[in-house]
Amino acid sequence: MAVDIGESFPEFTLEDEAGNTVSLNDFAGSRLIMFFYPKAMTPGCTTEACDFRDNYQSLLDAGFAVVGVSPDAPSLNARFKQKEALNFPLLSDEDHMLAAQLGAWGMKQNYGKEYEGLIRSTFVIGPEGILEGAYRNVRAKGHVARVVRELLDTN
Repeated sequence: MAVDIGESFPEFTLEDEAGNTVSLNDFAGSRLIMFFYPKAMTPGCTTEACDFRDNYQSLLDAGFAVVGVSPDAPSLNARFKQKEALNFPLLSDEDHMLAAQLGAWGMKQNYGKEYEGLIRSTFVIGPEGILEGAYRNVRAKGHVARVVRELLDTN
């Protein structure tokens, strides 16, 4: 059962691209945008990550921290971050435990084949650790513009 808006966001401790541990407590008192992407350096994930990169300063100015999360190893996330000049942490959820708790891991379909994998999703966590927004099963193109528009228009 996925976490719903208004519920506590699950505690987590994940490794970032530099090998540092990052937890929910690191963002206490601030709002956090956490986006889940299936695979570093693929076209859709690059589009989404670069859209967050390009909107990062506006989001930061509005009081939001941003992190990306994928099932990739920290070393791949490090290459992705460097290659695309990403300006926010990339966390590794290699066992997909956090993604599963959020409903961002499950059955997907691609070219008629069904398989289990990461479902592109974005979550907004409030300063008290409560889930404020959930965008599940989104497309990479145009998604960040929608998130930014909705978050910055309501701030």
